[in-house]
Amino acid sequence: MMRGRAALIVAIFGIAAAAVTVRFYFAQAGPAGNVFGGPAILTGAPAQSYPLTDLEGRTDSLAHYRGHVVLLNLWASWCAPCRSETPALDRLYRDNRAKGLVVIGVDQGESPRVAASFAAEMNLHYPILIDEEQLYGRAYESIGLPTSVIVDRDGRIVRGIDGELTLAQMRAAVGPLLGTPD
Repeated sequence: MMRGRAALIVAIFGIAAAAVTVRFYFAQAGPAGNVFGGPAILTGAPAQSYPLTDLEGRTDSLAHYRGHVVLLNLWASWCAPCRSETPALDRLYRDNRAKGLVVIGVDQGESPRVAASFAAEMNLHYPILIDEEQLYGRAYESIGLPTSVIVDRDGRIVRGIDGELTLAQMRAAVGPLLGTPD
């Protein structure tokens, strides 16, 4: 009987210690409550910007689009989900650029030739930047590709998403910032 009671007390203390540890761990999460990393932890932070080269060899960066709502999309041509979501990104851009939306595609780790070939194959209309050193991927806590970061007109991160998005999800993410219904 004494042995069973001691085991019960040890179990109760163990559960309590685990609960306190989990609560403390989640209390240390970033603004979005994500403790595992990824772009969601950056919600509310100022958007980082790095000068990169576009497909025409000109220098461009996220900072150049301040005053616009930006969907920054990190991708690579070998990434199947990136290929799958690219037509929706282009459609979103074409449908909303007059409202102040800019979609920026940031190729992660590939050559300008490969990125240009992909952009031509997909008939893209939005700016493509070449990030051979993957500066944006590291800055935005990208866990995988594709990664999308929504930046408001003031240059603050509104939302970060790892993984493929549908056109409806993209519209829902940027619509409120553009003053359009989701």
